[in-house]
Amino acid sequence: MKKLLRFLKGYRKESVIAPLFKMLEALFELMIPLVVSNIIDFGIGNADRVRIFQMFAIMIALGVIGLSCSLCAQFFAAKAAVGFATALRSALFSHIQSFSYSQTDKLGTSTLITRMTSDINTVQTGVNLFLRLFMRSPFVVFGAMIMAFTINVKLALIFAAVIPILAAVVFGIMLVSIPIYKKVQQRLDRVVAKTRGNYGGTRVIRAFNKQQSEIEDFDSRNEELTRIQLFAGRISALMNPLTYIIINAAVILLIKFGAISVDSGIISQGELVALYNYMTQILVELIKLASLIITLNKCSAGAKRISAVFDTPSDIPHAPCEEEGDPDYAVEFRKVSFAYSASGDPAISNISFKVRRGETVGVIGSTGCGKSTLINLIPAFYLPTEGSVFINGKNTALYSGDELKGTVGVVPQKPSLFKGTIRSNLSWGRPDATEEELMEALRLAQAESFVLEKDGGLDEPVLQNGSNFSGGQKQRLTIARALVRRPEILILDDSASALDYATEAALRRAVASLDYDPTIFIVSQRTSSIRHADLILVLDDGELVGAGDHDSLLESCQVYKEIYSSQFTSGGEAK
Repeated sequence: MKKLLRFLKGYRKESVIAPLFKMLEALFELMIPLVVSNIIDFGIGNADRVRIFQMFAIMIALGVIGLSCSLCAQFFAAKAAVGFATALRSALFSHIQSFSYSQTDKLGTSTLITRMTSDINTVQTGVNLFLRLFMRSPFVVFGAMIMAFTINVKLALIFAAVIPILAAVVFGIMLVSIPIYKKVQQRLDRVVAKTRGNYGGTRVIRAFNKQQSEIEDFDSRNEELTRIQLFAGRISALMNPLTYIIINAAVILLIKFGAISVDSGIISQGELVALYNYMTQILVELIKLASLIITLNKCSAGAKRISAVFDTPSDIPHAPCEEEGDPDYAVEFRKVSFAYSASGDPAISNISFKVRRGETVGVIGSTGCGKSTLINLIPAFYLPTEGSVFINGKNTALYSGDELKGTVGVVPQKPSLFKGTIRSNLSWGRPDATEEELMEALRLAQAESFVLEKDGGLDEPVLQNGSNFSGGQKQRLTIARALVRRPEILILDDSASALDYATEAALRRAVASLDYDPTIFIVSQRTSSIRHADLILVLDDGELVGAGDHDSLLESCQVYKEIYSSQFTSGGEAK
């Protein structure tokens, strides 16, 4: 939690004012039993109506002032807590955005979502209650004990004995419940992961009629979460009855020995009532303190999970080395291998090639052979396990994120559109792009015709994930988005898989005619998509088994020849 307190720096004033106002409220509250004692002993005892009305007016004044202090404390505590959560959420989101693909894979999307939402909300609630109660409750408890000693030392010893017992109960339950709440959050991660997976794969689940098995799996995870939440709830629920038993036992002792003291003339009736009121105040405040501790337990578990994300470095670049690439080449792979986990088999192994500026490179191979892995190393979405990747002669591990992302434009295998408009999605490529530039990108991506048919044109709404567009339309819009920024290196990762042959051919011709001559990587399973490339890389089981143009590979590479033969007849017509 200490690491997160830096986000309260902008709210130091509120963090000080809130507990101070609560202290003032508590101070006025501690005066009430003395006023009641005065009314009983001097007002009622002497039948002094003036004294009674005077004390009554003082009680109202104390109540009004205390309420005003409480409202001010609530306001400043809420302002500090909400501001703290806002700053924390923004910083956490920014930190997650800086993660490489491998770091996101390692942590898991579902747990990151939980930490961005549930954990931060829990921490916000904890900060709010802490600012309001962390000084008030102990102040009232010990203040009531001190006031009891001013009335009668012997009876006040009951207070002195009860408070340590209560503290032992409260902190004992706290120590037991903290690890349980950590497990609750872990089970919640599993439920969120299952929910997210089902939401993303709804169509597949229905296509294979797996609804019932998925429901059973979800119910199993949900049941685990419910069981551990109930267990945590039972532990926490012990707090109130145990504190009530201890306090009520103390009240019984107080009334018994207090009655004896009143009969003996040691204390007055009003003082005994004041002692009883102080005991009641201690009970109320300890219940509040118990609630605060339970909340802080949850807050502590959430804070540790959030801190764990911050402790994950935003990137893990290679150690700077003297090795440099050839500046005459746009992209160079030098003995590159990559594995998604330290203990896993490499996805690609010992790959080396060079690409000159302005060349078109095709990447082909069977499903799962490492095509997407290879091209994801170019923009440093992942860093190679062995070897080096160079862009314009510089190791990608030494590039800053903004510098590299501005050089490389990627159209991912799965098209992603964001809620907004067609214009706002295209402007991701370059925010200052003119309408003419946007339309030119749409024309090149073969998307101009269907965009113009929309009622809103460029301002046509785009629903979340682009659900109001077909697969082919989404692919063409993502290609247009990449073309708007005019990147030096353009990567098309199987981005025409949903297009028919005629549209794909028109797209290839348009990309080849770009006036600024970028270096282009085309990943595809169709030989027709890459046969005119300057260089074709053939992958098989993570290894580079062929490199050259179409004609040379037909003669020298058996894998490429088999792929080509499976897609074309002897007459050259597509099957």
